[in-house]
Amino acid sequence: MLVIKPHRLVAPLILKIRYLSQEPSGHTNPHHNVDQREVDTLGKMAEEWWNPTGPLKGLHSMNSLRVPLIRDGLIATSLVPQGQIRSPQVLKGLDILEVGCGGGILTEALARIHANVVGIDPGEKLINVAREHAERDQKISPRIQYLMETVEEHAQKNVDRYDAVVASEVLEHVNDKAAFLEHCVMALKPGGSIFITTLNKTTASWLGGVVAAEYVLKLVPENTHDWEKFIAPLDLQRMLKTFNCTTVLVHGMSYEFWRNSWSWCKRMDINYAVQAVKLVDN
Repeated sequence: MLVIKPHRLVAPLILKIRYLSQEPSGHTNPHHNVDQREVDTLGKMAEEWWNPTGPLKGLHSMNSLRVPLIRDGLIATSLVPQGQIRSPQVLKGLDILEVGCGGGILTEALARIHANVVGIDPGEKLINVAREHAERDQKISPRIQYLMETVEEHAQKNVDRYDAVVASEVLEHVNDKAAFLEHCVMALKPGGSIFITTLNKTTASWLGGVVAAEYVLKLVPENTHDWEKFIAPLDLQRMLKTFNCTTVLVHGMSYEFWRNSWSWCKRMDINYAVQAVKLVDN
């Protein structure tokens, strides 16, 4: 089983960082969580972002799992009116924040099923690509807004605003995961869901997601990911619990690179997805 994501060849594999022990850092700089090296690496792919057979083809094909995950998760938590469930406009009236939206691959897909989506990203090149691409389709562009800012900046101005917050293939780029998740949840309405897809921190994810994906198969550019930033599902669930969220779904994801296809699986040693619901305060 291989992955579509990566990092540099480092790290003793026996090292296990427990992010649960991290507390929100209290940083006043809203950009403290932005790794400019990684932003620059992703920015270099801006011109190829919307090429479905290019270096990000795995991210394009991942929508076959990500969109149903979000759609069905919001249906299951009763945020979608019954009359819309079988409609092409299934997410009509729902507000979604995509954190780390990049060039907008998932953002546009959610807008196509009529969600109102705000996409935020600290990368200027990627936000420009996202805006330019969305403007080509007037059927979806009115439902999309792109902003070049961090979730720390955005959440302060949008407390309890969104029905869903999505961080897909983003958490593995974040230094201070506690602060990042705290602000994601801050922007979420009570009863709303946070959806995360990311990489587990295992020997398999280092070998498959870093060594093979970057250096052997060249699925993505070198230095796209840092294995030290990967996080285990249990650690992520514990962290979400500290921010008043209860996990309702954890599932493994498998990528078959030879046919560019994703599927759900029981194993979570490389890629996995989480849905957690923000509890309503009593």
